[in-house]
Amino acid sequence: NPTGTVVEGAAMQAIAKVVAAKHGALIVDEIYHGLVYGDALPTALQYGDDNFVINSFSKYFTMTGWRLGWLVAPKSCIADIDKLAQNLFLAAPTLAQHAALAAFTPETLAILEQRREAFRQRRDFLLPALRDMGFSIPVTPSGAFYIYAGCEKFTDDSFKFAVDLLEQAGVAITPGIDFGSHHAKRYVRFAYTTSMERLEQGVERIRGFVQG
Repeated sequence: NPTGTVVEGAAMQAIAKVVAAKHGALIVDEIYHGLVYGDALPTALQYGDDNFVINSFSKYFTMTGWRLGWLVAPKSCIADIDKLAQNLFLAAPTLAQHAALAAFTPETLAILEQRREAFRQRRDFLLPALRDMGFSIPVTPSGAFYIYAGCEKFTDDSFKFAVDLLEQAGVAITPGIDFGSHHAKRYVRFAYTTSMERLEQGVERIRGFVQG
């Protein structure tokens, strides 16, 4: 988030080597692990037993709002992490834990794979449509459900662009400022978390807005 890009295995391995050489700790957020549209990617744990990996049920398992995730950490750090957990949240909700167990059943996994394919189809529709309109998107997103697009052809203020698009065309997108300060005024993020029908309607509204 916001680009939908992934760190390939060779690059992650190189990062892990640099961190190990400097005696650092590698902490990797794999919250979108599994929600990719090409070959499956290895976990960072493959490149070192002392790496920290953070994950959640909120993305691939579509359990946003259940506040349930997990952390894989070196054994030497577990006692201190346990102390931290006790003071921050004590334990995950029982209801959410039962829901997580259900997420691993074959029936649920089949549904999740159908949803992943639906996301891929939406990406494959929205990406060329945005490029055709003039948004600059040099890299095809290979995971998650976002497209981070350059809007410099239309504006030098992505925040105002997003507000105007919402007020005049009824389409909600996110300005780059929500994701940091680096060239924030040049970028907007599109999420394809809605139906194909609504995406098609949104594209037509955007096209009318930028061409009008």
